[in-house]
Amino acid sequence: MTSEDPTFILVLSCPDKIGVVADVASFLVKHNCNIIESGQFSDPDNGLFFLRNAFRPLSGVNIETLRKDFEAVVQRYDMKAHFFDASERVKTLVLVSKLGHCLNDLIFRNSIGALPIEIVGVISNHPDFEQLTRSAGLAFDYLPVKAETKAAQEAQIQKIADARGAELIVLARYMQVLSGDFCGRWPGRIINIHHSFLPSFKGAQPYQRAHARGVKLIGATAHYVTDDLDEGPIIEQGVQRVQHSMTAADFVAGGRDVEAVVLARAVKWHAERRILLSGLRTVVFP
Repeated sequence: MTSEDPTFILVLSCPDKIGVVADVASFLVKHNCNIIESGQFSDPDNGLFFLRNAFRPLSGVNIETLRKDFEAVVQRYDMKAHFFDASERVKTLVLVSKLGHCLNDLIFRNSIGALPIEIVGVISNHPDFEQLTRSAGLAFDYLPVKAETKAAQEAQIQKIADARGAELIVLARYMQVLSGDFCGRWPGRIINIHHSFLPSFKGAQPYQRAHARGVKLIGATAHYVTDDLDEGPIIEQGVQRVQHSMTAADFVAGGRDVEAVVLARAVKWHAERRILLSGLRTVVFP
């Protein structure tokens, strides 16, 4: 076995029963696969069991054979199970408006191989970041939107996503609310980043209003998008202490840094298949 041998990932959830781990391990042994990373969690609140295994096949077995043969285990435990090839980068479409710090950070991290994604394009309702995007060799689509054109604009986003095979959409400070219909087509596949003040400081200029109230912590939250605005399952959060001597501009600058880092972590963990949904929460395997 060499470092170039394929690495596959199995993620699953099912009702928590005795024997799941043993049967999964036995299956992988039977197919001559070496487990190189494993995580598991039993959720006492809903009785569900979650597992993620990364493994290498030692005898050339392909992923389709594994999926087919594993079906018997799936049926035995009423599982939701998925196999992934870790070498396949997740095709990602990025949406942005007029704040570009998260977009710039994702482009840079992707360019140095720090994210297991392939950015298949950037879409914006403003033209501001076309040069940044194209200078990185990425496609840029300017799709302005008004209330009366929202449905048509979302249809264009969907068309672009379909044409480029996007598997994930990242809202890198995209300041438009996606419709319920659009969100419903991408369950668990749209990641958003927002300031951690919600629900206290909704709307415009949250950092300025937080400064006026004298808050002591600022930060950011990355979550999956649902049709319930900013209420989707939380993936990652980060905070930074602030103090009275800092200006509102200092708050904004600090917030930008935290937002970029938190969003990058969420995207990386999603692409590495480390996140499973447990009701309104997430299970994130480190």
